[in-house]
Amino acid sequence: MAEFTITIKDQLLSFQTNKNIFSPGSLDRGTAAMLSVVEFSPQDKVLDLGCGYGPVGILAAKFTAPGQVTMCDISEDALQLSRQNAARNRIAPDALHILQSDGLRAISDSNYTKILSNPPYHTDFSVAKGFIEDGFSHLKTGGVMYMVTKRRDWYKNKFISVFGGVHIDEIDGYYVFTAEKREGKKQTGHIGFGMPVPKAGNPQKLSKKLARKEKRKRHGSL
Repeated sequence: MAEFTITIKDQLLSFQTNKNIFSPGSLDRGTAAMLSVVEFSPQDKVLDLGCGYGPVGILAAKFTAPGQVTMCDISEDALQLSRQNAARNRIAPDALHILQSDGLRAISDSNYTKILSNPPYHTDFSVAKGFIEDGFSHLKTGGVMYMVTKRRDWYKNKFISVFGGVHIDEIDGYYVFTAEKREGKKQTGHIGFGMPVPKAGNPQKLSKKLARKEKRKRHGSL
């Protein structure tokens, strides 16, 4: 077992971890990068997706009611540590929704305002794919998904295909993705640092179409 304390957003937090859980002994830099771009509010309903020993969900519960925070993980060991760490940080474990779930399969609510995740990106993309696709359907309109990874292009493209757009911050060697669920099927999005997303399609076909349109205009003016 290992223990450490850390101050995040002016909150002094204490955690107990073990060697079987991701990043034992300290808060990993990716999660720290993601949390640096997130601002919690009292009205938020938060899902900590893949909670590990619980730093994200426990921090969120300091800014909103614990009953508005759900923490899930596939590992029962991780969930047990999350319960212990909630108590260590003066949050009643029963006040939080801490449950075992393979991705979002056991999550029934679909009105979260924030979903945060640091997925296992050293494997294939199947886990992240499910997190992003299912995360979209579990957000309320206007809700935001945050995800941190070491890779950029696949995640950028996946967020755009599901949400319609994404903002990317590069922090401490990690990429933090922020995507908002807009009204309608997909939002009109942007990538990178506010750059417009080019519309899909064949540029050659588009040029021919525009040429025909201009030709009709010219003939109509004769």
